[in-house]
Order: sequence, then structure tokens, then C-alpha cells
Amino acid sequence: MAHKRDLHQDVTNQIIRAIEAGACGDQWVMPWTAGAAGGMPHNATTGHRYRGVNVVMLWFEAQERAYPANQWASYKQWHGAGAQVRKGERGTLIVYAGQTVVRDPAEGGEENERTIRFLKCSHVFNAAQVDGYELPTVERPDLAERLAHAERFVTATGADIRYGQGRAFYSPSHDFVGMPDWDQFKDTDGATATENAYGVLLHELTHWTKHERRLDRDLGGQRFGDDGYAMEELVAELGAAYLCASLGIAAEPRADHARYIENWLGVLKADKKAIFTAAARASDAAEYLEAFQGLAALNDRKAA
Repeated sequence: MAHKRDLHQDVTNQIIRAIEAGACGDQWVMPWTAGAAGGMPHNATTGHRYRGVNVVMLWFEAQERAYPANQWASYKQWHGAGAQVRKGERGTLIVYAGQTVVRDPAEGGEENERTIRFLKCSHVFNAAQVDGYELPTVERPDLAERLAHAERFVTATGADIRYGQGRAFYSPSHDFVGMPDWDQFKDTDGATATENAYGVLLHELTHWTKHERRLDRDLGGQRFGDDGYAMEELVAELGAAYLCASLGIAAEPRADHARYIENWLGVLKADKKAIFTAAARASDAAEYLEAFQGLAALNDRKAA
């Protein structure tokens, strides 16, 4: 009798392997750090961005196979777009949640309803794996314009950001983000000092979204307990990577990665659904921050 596939465990094992591989190097390159350089993965036929753990999975695959773009679609979707997946190409696993209602017989002839949630899988192929599809030409704004956009993005959130604090942090009790002065950040091999500063700031703004007046995110308690702090750091890391990719700025490895690697791996190995939770909460946080951009534009139009 064939065993039912455990998708949670399969995905978790793959991401654990990617983290452990990144932890072997001097730069602590996590799969989301390296992958973010290619932008947010999106469906080539619908334009929709992937979210949650699928972002990390697709980033990892694109990095491993050196795909030049982050456009993906299913075999059927590519065929519908007039393209053909080449013979022998391997699809990349993505997952999505489903649910069904089960009716259980009860005394008196009535039925009790309960909802069962489950994970489903599909496979997608990168644009580099198909024939008959031409990648659209998109002119990327220069770095100065991208950094200006990042500044507008941060300003639109309305977060209380205080510079000159000596280190980067978020204070839940006082609800503000502390940041070092801008000149404390340095250029690195893959990013300018200013990009590195925004990467750190976006990490702290992801923490800022957890406040009870915003997303009310608490990853401690019964499920994660003492590991809740490591989980929140993982959410902030993923959230910053998602935002850096969307804004087109480099997401450099943080110097404090080494401090969290062991804890992250411990949580993921103990709970096969932990990475799904962290990645979903990171998507929630990124989308929450992005929503301020539309609100700011609306307010600007009203003021005009």
C-alpha cells in the first residue's frame, strides 16, 4: 500500500537543506537572501505574485538552476499561452491550501459538519523551460530612482522611526523603530550602504506590523513557546526579503544570521508546519505595509 505524501514534511525538508547549505558558507546566504535579487516570483499568465512558502521554494529553484527571470506557470497555463514546456523539463513544486466539509451522522438523524483543511500541490515551470514565449522587456529604474521609491514606501507607513539609536530594533512597548544613523551602514560586495540600510529598516518595519493595533502577531504561547522569538525573527527576515525584492533593492545577508540559524533549524525540524506559518505571516506583513502605498496615493489625490 502506497504511503500518502506528506507535503508539509517534503517542503520543510527541502528548505532545511537549503538553510543548512547556506549556513556552511562565510556569508550565511539563506535561500531567500540569494533569491530576492531576481524579484518576486509571479505567474506569467495571470500576473499574480506567489506568496508564503512558495516564494522561498521558487527563489531557491531559480537560484539553483540559474534561471534569469522569476516568471512561472503550470504546464496547462503555458500551453494556453501558446508556449510549450520542453521535453524532459522538471517542474517545481508549489503548494496551496484547500478545505472540505465533512458531515458526520449524529443521533436523531441530524448531521454534524466539520471542516477539514489540507494541503494540495501543483508543479510550475519557469519561463526558461519553455519554447514559444518571449520574456517581456521591462526597463528597470536606476538605483537612485529605486532608492527614492524605497524612501517613499517607508514614509507612507507612518511608522515612528528614530535614528541615532546605535542599533536597529523595534520597541513593542513604545511602538517605535530604532535605527542607527545612516552613515553607520557600509557598502558590501552585493549592495550599497544605502541598500543595506533600507534592508535593515524593512526588517524592523516587518516587526512593527506585529503590534496589536496592526496584525496582532504573537508567535509565542502554546505552539512555539520559547521559540516564538526565533520565529518572529524568521518572519522579519522573510518579510524584508519579500519587500526588498518588490522594491528592487539588494537583500544582503544580515550579520546576526549566525545567531539565529541553530534556533531556526531547531524550530523547523520540530514542527513541519513552522516554515509555512513564518512564510505566510511574512507575506501578510509585506502586504500590510504595501497597502499604505495605495492609501498614501489616495490621500495625495484628495489633497491636490
